[in-house]
Formats: sequence, structure tokens, C-alpha cells
Amino acid sequence: MSSRRLFVALRPPEEVCDILLDTMEGVAGARWQDADNLHITLRFIGEVDRHMFDDVVTALDSVPIAPFDVRIAGVGQFETKRRPTAIWARVEPSDGLRNLQHSVEMACRRAALEPVTRKFVPHITLARLSSGSAPIAGWIAQHSDLAIGPWRAEGFALYESNLTPQGAIYEQIETFG
Repeated sequence: MSSRRLFVALRPPEEVCDILLDTMEGVAGARWQDADNLHITLRFIGEVDRHMFDDVVTALDSVPIAPFDVRIAGVGQFETKRRPTAIWARVEPSDGLRNLQHSVEMACRRAALEPVTRKFVPHITLARLSSGSAPIAGWIAQHSDLAIGPWRAEGFALYESNLTPQGAIYEQIETFG
């Protein structure tokens, strides 16, 4: 087995994905996510070899999961150099989500992965934007009061990300909790 590109995430239930999919239109040039790609990233891992993969799975298997409620409250954008690069649904911070994300991070460090120093911003990416994408201010205003949930998170998963010319394809390869 060659290297694998991995991340750890929570997958929303199908009914939540359906509501999110209904918002995904109205910005020309946006690359909207497929239903199968909707998730809350807890930890991006990146490329690992077979041995590191086994260590990561073992470490994640030790992460305690206490079920908690998840809610979506609003939308937002990421930007680089004052240019929007992504549209996302805001996931309401909660102690349960923070604790799980912290436990996943600590497990990854125990597996000898480098620490992630970027602040955790819970969200579900809805679209990727390029310099050719239309302005998004109208879309953001239209969906600013988006509210979904709560739903119960009772576990998390390890995903593999396969990059293709059409975008990333995510495959759930292990579940925990």
C-alpha cells in the first residue's frame, strides 16, 4: 500500500445533508460539495505510509466518545488575501465538540503526528471558490439565519481523500465510537 491522505471527521445525518444541499446554488463559478463530501473536519492528517496509518488507527481507537448534540447556526466564508476561497455552514461550538476535537488531536500526537496549531473552527464546507467565482455577499446574506439541528453525534470516522481533476473524493475507511 502506498501513502494515504487522511482526515478525521464527523458526518452529519442524511436529513441534515439534504437541507444543506438545498442551499447550494446561486453563486456562479462555485464548486459546490457533493452530499458524500459534507463533514465536520476534526483533524486533517495528510499523507501517511502504511505503518503510520496503523498507528493512527490504533490511537484513534482509544479516543473516548461521549455523545453530544450538534447544531448549525449561520454561514460564513474563508478567505485568502481578502478573496473568498470557501463558503461554509457554521457549526455551533459546544463542550462536547471541543472535547472530541481535542481528544482526536491528542491521539494524533500520540501517533507521532505533528501538532496542528491552527485554531479549530467548526464548520461544514459547502463550496470552494476560485478567482472566477461570482460575488458571494448575496448568498451569505440570504442564508445568514441558517439553523439546523440538533442532531446527536455518537462517533466519528477516519476518511481517505483521493484528489482527482474534478475535486476530492472522500471515502470513510474506519469508524470509532
